[in-house]
Amino acid sequence: VRLLPEVAEALRLGRPVVALESTIVAHGMPYPQNLELAKDVSQILRSKGVVPATIAIKDGVFKAGLHPDEMINLAKAGEEGRAVKCSTRDLPLNVQWGATTVAATMRLAHSAGIATFVTGGTGGVHRGGELSLDISTDLIELSRTPVVVVSAGVKSILDIRRTLEVLETFGVPTGTWQSDEFPSFFSPTSGVQSPARFEDAMDVACAYLAGRDLGMTNGMLVCVPNHDPAGESVEAAIHEALLEAEAAGIEGRDITPFILRTVAEKTAGDSLRSNISLVKNNAAVGAEVASAISTM
Repeated sequence: VRLLPEVAEALRLGRPVVALESTIVAHGMPYPQNLELAKDVSQILRSKGVVPATIAIKDGVFKAGLHPDEMINLAKAGEEGRAVKCSTRDLPLNVQWGATTVAATMRLAHSAGIATFVTGGTGGVHRGGELSLDISTDLIELSRTPVVVVSAGVKSILDIRRTLEVLETFGVPTGTWQSDEFPSFFSPTSGVQSPARFEDAMDVACAYLAGRDLGMTNGMLVCVPNHDPAGESVEAAIHEALLEAEAAGIEGRDITPFILRTVAEKTAGDSLRSNISLVKNNAAVGAEVASAISTM
């Protein structure tokens, strides 16, 4: 993994670094909102003394940290069809311009020596996954890569209960930030009890380092509730979009982009604004977690 000099220097000095995925920029939202979000998230991290490191593939090279011109190119590449959405299975292939998913970002962040990763939402077991076996590689990567993933929970288009069952089976420490209920991405509630509760960043850091002391090689999932007021109406639109996706035969890696686009249309942009809000919120929490880990 080729490190941006700023990232390499921070890691050498033991300063906190947070990895960021590139799929949310290339495929998660339209241009220029995606570029504005990337800049805002970086600023949030820097304001807390944390160095941002966006993970991506450029000219066939794995990169941790992008120059400003590379970030602009990435933000435009998704809409123009130039950036491939890359999960872990795609990393060994000859990908020239790739936007990394949660799973691929975890793998490359760990290879770069970065312990904390902030994203919007993580993948999981799709609804009906007990029949289709459509289960995100994010869960597999959480089971084998020691990175703390800070998100708003699993994406609300998924089966939260079955996702938590799989995380338990894989032995992945999972908890919610300052809440006893597991969030559902756009909404802070899901009706599902969270496996654990983290009161502050030191709670997360202690749990993460305890796992390392025990020789555990898995990651951790820290879920931050999204308290944006538009969350409930967005959830209703998601249920409608799921039915439309099923009727159109859309599946696999194409589902999430379709749902996000459809829901944005149905909610007059409320879902996009809520998505942006939760990512920024996650970044603030992730900065605290990375700082706590770096001091221990």
